[in-house]
Amino acid sequence: MTSMRTRMRLVQRLKEQGIDNQDVLDVMANTPRHIFVDEALAHRAYEDTALPIGHYQTLSQPYIVARMTQVLLESKPSRVLELGTGSGFQTAVLAQLVNEVFSVERIMPLQEKAKQRFRQLGLRNVYTRHADGGMGWPSSAPFDGIIVTAAPSEIPKELLAQLADGGRLVIPVGDDTQELTVVTRKGDSFDYQVIEPVYFVPLLGGVIR
Repeated sequence: MTSMRTRMRLVQRLKEQGIDNQDVLDVMANTPRHIFVDEALAHRAYEDTALPIGHYQTLSQPYIVARMTQVLLESKPSRVLELGTGSGFQTAVLAQLVNEVFSVERIMPLQEKAKQRFRQLGLRNVYTRHADGGMGWPSSAPFDGIIVTAAPSEIPKELLAQLADGGRLVIPVGDDTQELTVVTRKGDSFDYQVIEPVYFVPLLGGVIR
């Protein structure tokens, strides 16, 4: 169930759902998603569905990972901040498409497992930090792109401040109803665009819960 044929079926589904960035499709095909879940769930790794990773967290649906990545790459970022490392799958996808990924995770066991996977894959352009996500990573700002894998009620101002001019923030926003939102910085102003409805674990009070 982890064969290339199985992976290509997933890629075909992503194409049918509107993912048309070939670099993103190639990385989704070549990244071994099965190593990012427990062995008991490996047979489901290439289904287009979210999977549990423990600590009340999930490995996002492949479509959502591909969609958020595709939207982020439209601004051609070089340095990307990710809030919510989780299993590390989204991180690994980004690391193959941009120069540097700075990833923040508050749950230490998840971060440690993710770091092992990055080493296994030979990803040397990922920098990790154990901290609450809502404040970002101010000491390494500004970032050309920021991707958030948990949903705040509203967009934290701290993240907007860490976005470089021309950079993009891709973030789910809302409580019961969430919308995937893209924020583009233009000098001191920000353009907001709603992409589609989504469902993520909440980012409450600057803390991923």
